[in-house]
Order: sequence, then structure tokens, then C-alpha cells
Amino acid sequence: MNVFNNFSGFVNNELAALKVEGLLPKGLDTSNVSVDPPRDATHGDITCNAAMVLAKPAGIKPRELAELLAERLRAYSDVEDIEIAGPGFLNFRLTVQFWHNYLRSVISAGDSYGNSRIGNGALVNVEYISANPTGPLHVGHARGAVFGDVLAALLEKSGYLVTREYYINDAGAQVDELARSLYWRYCELLGKVVGEMPNGLYPGDYLISVAERLIERDGSCWNDLPENEWLAVFREYAVDSMMENIRDDLSNMGINQSTFISERSLVDSGMVQRVVDILEDKNLIYIGILKPPKGMKTADWEERPQTLFKSSQYGDDVDRPLKKSDGTWTYFASDLAYHLDKNKRGFTNLINIWGADHGGYIKRVSAGIEALTDGEVNLDIKLCQLVRLLEDGEVSKMSKRSGNFVMLRELINSVGKDVVRFIMLTRKNDAQLDFDLIKVLEQSRDNPVFYVQYAHARSYSVVRMAKEVFPNIDFTQEYLKLIDLDLLKNNDEIALIKLIASWPRIIESAADSHEPHRLAFYLCELAAAFHSLWSKAKGDASLRFVVDDDLGVTQARIALVLGVRTVIASGLDVMGITPLEELRA
Repeated sequence: MNVFNNFSGFVNNELAALKVEGLLPKGLDTSNVSVDPPRDATHGDITCNAAMVLAKPAGIKPRELAELLAERLRAYSDVEDIEIAGPGFLNFRLTVQFWHNYLRSVISAGDSYGNSRIGNGALVNVEYISANPTGPLHVGHARGAVFGDVLAALLEKSGYLVTREYYINDAGAQVDELARSLYWRYCELLGKVVGEMPNGLYPGDYLISVAERLIERDGSCWNDLPENEWLAVFREYAVDSMMENIRDDLSNMGINQSTFISERSLVDSGMVQRVVDILEDKNLIYIGILKPPKGMKTADWEERPQTLFKSSQYGDDVDRPLKKSDGTWTYFASDLAYHLDKNKRGFTNLINIWGADHGGYIKRVSAGIEALTDGEVNLDIKLCQLVRLLEDGEVSKMSKRSGNFVMLRELINSVGKDVVRFIMLTRKNDAQLDFDLIKVLEQSRDNPVFYVQYAHARSYSVVRMAKEVFPNIDFTQEYLKLIDLDLLKNNDEIALIKLIASWPRIIESAADSHEPHRLAFYLCELAAAFHSLWSKAKGDASLRFVVDDDLGVTQARIALVLGVRTVIASGLDVMGITPLEELRA
């Protein structure tokens, strides 16, 4: 139901016919021909660049080719007129009847409106959040969590088969420090340590309850034992406890990832060694000495031979180490093993959602994946910038009971998961986002969450009004898709249908660019247009959605309202937000 794709098909059909007739060269490449909405709505409904991009290779003047195409395309019943603008752009104006029929198709499609097949069943792995299991999720994780989850839903609506994945970094020094932190809390509760926790450990009080449960399970049996006897037990218990908390927080956000992959399991399975073996077979491994990182004093840098991957051959700035000085694998080596594992599970389309502080890590991972898979894997890494938590414009003073951060569950408890999800998409992922705890709960047009939900709730209010005036009339979807829509004649009504018609294109373009924020932007625009039409009716009774003495006009306008509701509900569903039928102060 993508209007622009349909007309692109018509244009390509006519170009093919012109080739057959010898009016265009048979081998002419038409892949750069596009059919899009015009930048200025006064120029029409659709614009096409065919004459501009084909004239030179075809040996024809642009306006001559434009005239040739326009003559043929004017014969289509849905085309009211085609104007040739500037040097040869085709500007289509479609008939009012076309827009009426389109609205009918929207109502008939219902929940499936906007569904696309551009993904053609291709497998996509979307990995997001993947926070180290060393503490609860905090506000900083919320943005990537929402971005990844909505992107996954968007891709599914566009016809892809999506796996939502979480990578558990449960190997390496950070989880050993977590285990030691838990052991300190364990000893504290048993009265064996007092005072401040030593530097280098995790100071948040979230480990106290974990230690309490461990004492309940094991008692004091680990007390006074050497580290090598308790470290593994405390590490496993701490990681399992943290992941349980993380899953609970994600569930409260409406996020249920299907796959959790353990870094430790990859190391234990030999997958990291397999990475090294593959790179060695390709002569991409050597023993060498790296120069100090930029900005580091030479005196602080220990020059030592290391096992290095020739990542610079694949666009990285320098070659990268795969082993530490103690013989253990680097995090980078484990990460390559993880991505190779994704590929071995059948994925050639990978999307990673990372925090902004991981920007310097992109080149090396991309280089490693290209080397390991001979370039067959498409990797897109999206960075999410910071979220600044505010209260009426001032930095938030929400409690920080878990250390130096505000827990995600605190934010959800404060404003609700739907508000969190919507606000996280009100800016593009690579732009900093301000989250004002007061403003997001205001019932005003300046609050995008309220404004879109109000439009959805208002659609139900309009239908209730219609039922009060016409109690014996059916205003359901099944009935309204059959009525006469020719009574929708007002320019604002037709403009609203056109905006509704752009929804499938928004879905496909957002999925193609991996930019779910486009959904929030579009829903705000649609809500604004709907509210504007409602406001105009206050000053002009003829524009009211419910006209007491005209059932036909009322039915047609309720059909338009239903079209708006269908799109808003669809958009909120993709965003993981519950559409409201009624708003209460």
C-alpha cells in the first residue's frame, strides 16, 4: 500500500515500454529513477526525477523525455494531471477519488496497514543493551534499550525475521571484581569487615540483598577461605543475580529479548581460539610491539611482544592485540568470537546498539568481522548519545541508591514505561537527549507523548459522540469501509488522508535507514494535523466530525477519524506503547 512504490512501478512500466518501442536505448539503466513526495505540497502529490537522470545517457533533452513520459502517465485513471517543473521534474496530482479509495483500503487493512515485505524474510540479529552484569540497569541504558527494541519491531513490520539478542560480558576482570564486591558485602553482613569498601570494587548497595540471599543459601561456609576457593562461586552467583535483576527491569520496560549469549561460554567452547586459527590461516596474525596510544606518556607504556591482528589492513587505525600479557584473551578477541558465532548461527545482517563511549571501538570490530567472514556480513553499529535527566530544566536530584547512577526502575516508577519509550525516540540516536521528568507528564501540546496519546483518545471520543447522535448506526470498521466517502471534500480532510497514506513509506524508510525515531516524528505530525482539524471545527460548524443533521457526512468523517486512529495505534504498537482510549487528568 505504499503509494510511491506503486507509482514507481507505473513509471518503470512506461520506461520499459519506451525501450521496447525504440524510443529509449534498450540497455538504459533506470535504477536511479525515484518517485517521492514533493518537498513543497503545493507542487502536487508525487514527484519523479526520471527525465532528469535518464536524459543524458538516453541522448534526449530532459523536457522532451518528461513530455514523453507525462503523456503516457496521464492516461492512468488515478492521475488528475502531471506538470513538468523546471528542467524536467514530473509532478503528479492524483484524483480526489484516489484518496477516497485509499482511505477505504486503510480501514479495510486495519492493524496490518503499513506492513511491508521489503525484508523478504531475511534474518537480522539486533543486539542491544548488553550491559555488563556488574549492577542494575541505569538511565543511561534506557535509550539503547528502547532504540534496539523498537528497531527490531520496525524491522519485523517490514518483513524481516529478527532475533533480539543480549551479550553477557561475564568473563574477564570486571566480573571478578564483582565477585570480590559481593564477597565484601557477604563478610560485612557476617560482621567480618567494617568501614568503607576498598577502591576498585562496586560500591552500590544493590549487592547487599544479593549477599543476604547467598548467606541464606550457604551460611558462613565461605568465610575466611582463600580467594581461589570462593571466587568462582561468588562470580557465578553475582552474575546470575544481576542478570535476573536486568531481565526484570527489561520486562518492566516491555522488552523481552529472545537470546542471551554468554561471553564465558564462548571462551570455554574454544570459539576465541577458532577466531585466532582462522586469522592465522589468512596470515593475519603476528607477534609484534605496538606504539603507545596517542596521549599516553612513553614512561607509562610497557613495550612487550603481543599477539596482534592485522586490523589495519581492513581500515582500522592500528593493529590490535588478541592476548593480554598474562596469556588470557583480550575483550576484543572475545568480541570477535561472539560476532563469528552470530555468523555461524546463520546471520549475515547484524545491528549492534552501543553507547556513545564505544565509538572508538567500531573500526576494529568491523575490521575483524570483514576478515573473518570475507566481507559477507553486513554490520551496522548505532551509537546512542547520553541522556540528561532534568526536573523542570534543572539536573535531576532523583536518588542514587545504587552508586553513581539513577536506576532504570526508578525512572519507570516515576513516569511509566510508555513515557520512557516515547521520549527516548524524540531525538535521533546520535544526538544528546534531555529527559525532563516534569514536562513529560504535562498535558499540553509541548509534551509529544501526551499529544499523540490525546489524538488516539480523541478518536474514541469522536466515535462516542457520533453514537450518541446516531444511536442506531454502525460505526465499526467493517461497516465504514463500505460507505460513500465522496463527501470528504474539504482540503484539510484530503490533506489528512495524504498524511495517512505516507505511513507505509515512513515504515520502509525508517527500517531501511535503521532510524526508529522517524516513527515518533511522524506520529507527532499526524496528531498535530488531526488536532488542527478539530480546532478549525470549533470556529466552523460545517467542519465538525459529527454533524447532527447529516448522517452521510458524519459517517465519512468518522471513517477519516478511524484512519487516523489506525495509524497512531500501529505506530504506538511498533514503539511498544499502549494506545489509550481515554485520558484522565
